[in-house]
Amino acid sequence: MAERDDSHGVRLLNTWMRILLYAASLLVFLAGFQLFVLTEQTATYFAWTVLPPLTAASLGAAYWSAVPVEFLAARQRHWAKARIAVPAVWTFTTLTLVVTLVHVDRFHFSSPDPIPRAAAWFWLAIYAGVPVAMLVAALVQRRTPGGDPPREKRLPAWFRIALLVEGGGMAVAGLSLFLVPGNALVVWPWTLTLLTARAIGAWLLGNAVITFHALWEDDLLRLRPVGSGFTLFALFALVALARYSGEANWGGPGTWIYVAFLASLLPIGLYAWFGPDLRAPLSRHAAG
Repeated sequence: MAERDDSHGVRLLNTWMRILLYAASLLVFLAGFQLFVLTEQTATYFAWTVLPPLTAASLGAAYWSAVPVEFLAARQRHWAKARIAVPAVWTFTTLTLVVTLVHVDRFHFSSPDPIPRAAAWFWLAIYAGVPVAMLVAALVQRRTPGGDPPREKRLPAWFRIALLVEGGGMAVAGLSLFLVPGNALVVWPWTLTLLTARAIGAWLLGNAVITFHALWEDDLLRLRPVGSGFTLFALFALVALARYSGEANWGGPGTWIYVAFLASLLPIGLYAWFGPDLRAPLSRHAAG
């Protein structure tokens, strides 16, 4: 049912979109637990066997970083402050469905063990269902009356440049891993398969989408979900790298570029997460 903020005429977050975002936050938490905690048991508990463990832990870091993005978005009252999560979630889930279908033989659909077999079919159901559900919820959301509130805290120029650089880097790396994984594997910090390269590429492309979306929103008050996700991804990914440091190629430039990327993502995430509390509202507003 359409909802309206009658006092201000601002479009509210629709109930169906809110439920979907809450559900998505739970699903990525569960996937993150399987990969970041049960890292070396993916053959037993996950949809496919993820090797080496550094890949599993890094994917787990990505999944766990998505938990606050979707959870904080779901808690917003206004659509303008929640929508930052939606295109990125749709992009990632759609690309991951493509990865699943391309590499279907690598999944545990025919495993004699019921646990990984169930995990594989649950995985397919989620990645086939969520993109469709997200589109339907978005159509319902568009019919919700109201408009956007004025932008309150514009992004400073240095932060826009930082987002542009990070987003561009993630887009290039993500496209390379997703479209030409064989070539990208040469410079990646550790050993990947074609499947895991494309899985990581899907995550990077989803993060690139949310980064460029943040530039379009141009309001720190709308970026808290992004900030929380970037902060936790940088921290969890560094922990994963420390746990399995022996699997990384420290003699090549790829590992150091990866570390520099994570180190640069951390302050960007912290600023997007807590920056609204540090800067006074700008006097100049513009309609969203």
